[in-house]
Amino acid sequence: MKNKFKNALLMTVAITAFSATTAQAANTAHMQLAGLTSQPIGHYNYCKQYPSDCKINTRKTNAPQLTRERWKDLVEVNTYSNSTIAPVTDMEGFGIEEHWIYPTSIGDCEDYVLMKRHMLMQRGWPASSLLITVVLQPNGEGHAVLTVRTDRADYVLDNLSDKIKQWNETEYTYLKRQSSKYSGHWTKIVDRRG
Repeated sequence: MKNKFKNALLMTVAITAFSATTAQAANTAHMQLAGLTSQPIGHYNYCKQYPSDCKINTRKTNAPQLTRERWKDLVEVNTYSNSTIAPVTDMEGFGIEEHWIYPTSIGDCEDYVLMKRHMLMQRGWPASSLLITVVLQPNGEGHAVLTVRTDRADYVLDNLSDKIKQWNETEYTYLKRQSSKYSGHWTKIVDRRG
């Protein structure tokens, strides 16, 4: 009787620990946000040029279900963009510091993001799940990636890699991203991964 009770107690502790670990993993698969923050100057200027893209107001912001077809969309769009556009800084390509455009042959990180976002929206993805995101690279340089919100996790499409990863599996420090509710607003990201 004593051993049965002890075994049952150990099993309960193991299940509780597993559940807590699973819940923690699920929580970290999606970014935590901490309210509105400033809009990057490049996005501000982009919004003056493409105002309709910065006025998308979404009431229902539930992340879409990640199906095989949607995963295929992500892989195709990421690979196509990364192989089609030649990486060039705004200063090299246009002679100015921040110039966000839809690229045709050259572009920098924000331009890749805009292209991928546009292509995925053409495939039926909601704007509320395709968010321009500002990060810091391990060397401290600023960078932009596309965060794709799904029911499973927040995934990152990056011009520096054809591999699509969950945000928490990258080496970046996440600073802010577009709001999923209103495409002209930006929200702070709480990145406690150390």
